[in-house]
Amino acid sequence: MRDTFVKTLIDIAKNDRNVHLITGDLGFGVLKPFWEQLPDQFTNAGIAEQNMTSFAAGMALEGKTVFTYSIGNFPTLRAIEQIRNDCAYHNANVKIVCVGGGFVYGSLGMSHHATEDLAIMRALPDVTVLAPGDLVEAECATRAIYEHDGTCYLRLGRGGEKRIHDKIDNFQIGKAIKIKDGDKVAILSTGAIFDEALEASEMLIEKGIKPALYTFPTVKPIDRVTIEECAKHYDLIVTVEEHNIIGGFGSAVSEVLAELVRVSARVLKIGLYDKYSSIVGSQKYLRDIYGMSARKITEKVMKEII
Repeated sequence: MRDTFVKTLIDIAKNDRNVHLITGDLGFGVLKPFWEQLPDQFTNAGIAEQNMTSFAAGMALEGKTVFTYSIGNFPTLRAIEQIRNDCAYHNANVKIVCVGGGFVYGSLGMSHHATEDLAIMRALPDVTVLAPGDLVEAECATRAIYEHDGTCYLRLGRGGEKRIHDKIDNFQIGKAIKIKDGDKVAILSTGAIFDEALEASEMLIEKGIKPALYTFPTVKPIDRVTIEECAKHYDLIVTVEEHNIIGGFGSAVSEVLAELVRVSARVLKIGLYDKYSSIVGSQKYLRDIYGMSARKITEKVMKEII
C-alpha cells in the first residue's frame, strides 16, 4: 500500500504545487521517487513527530495541503495533542498517513503495534478516518482525502497486500463497498485485514454458510445506511479489524446498531481483545495468535451460528 500511496501522491502533487509531504525521518526507500521529482514539496522533519505535525498545521493554514508520513503509532499517538489542538481544532488541511496499521511491524513489539489508532483518531471531532482494504482502495482513499477539506487520517498496510478489486466505481468517503451478497451472516471488514475476511468467507462457503461480505474503507464517517440494511437482512453481523475491539470499527458499527429499533441482528466483534501483545512475530503469526486469521474468523462464526 505504501508504494501505491506514494505513486498516487506524486501524480497529485505534480498537478498541485500546494501539496507538500513531510516525513518523520522514515520511509526513505519508498519516498525517494517523491523527493527526487518534487524536492520543493518535500520536507524531512527529523525524528520529531510532534514538531512535524505542528509544522504541517502551520503550512496548511497558509494554504497548503500537507501530508505527514511515518510508521505505526509515530504520526498519531506520539503527536496526538498536536493533531487535536493544531490540526483538528482549526480544521487544517493536514492528512496524517500511518504506514503499518495493526501488526505490520509485529516483530518490533508493542511499541510498533498500531492497535488503538482508529479508536483514538475517530474520537477527535472533525477528523475523517480511512483504512483501505487493498491497493485499489488505497489509491482511491489517497485521492479522496486530498480532495476532502479538513484533517484526515489514512491508515495503510505496509506492502505486499493483495489487489482485491479490479476497479472501484464512484469511491466515496463514508461509503462501504459490497463484495458479495449472502444469507444470514454479513462480514464487515476495515483495513488491510480484508484479505483474511475474504478468505474466511470462502472457508465458510465450503462449510455450507454463504456470508455477505463488505469492505469499509472509511471508519469515520461510518456508513450508517449499509449497516442498517445489513441489520434488516442478516441475523449475524461480524466485524473484522486489526485493532482493539474497544473503540474501533466494531464499536462504530455497534453504535449504529444500538440506535435501531425492531432489529434483532447480533454482533460478533473480531479483533484484539483489549490487550497489548507481549508476543512478537510476523503479522500473519500474530493475527492467528489473537484470533484474526481467516481460520480463526471461520471458527468463531461457526460457533455463533451452530
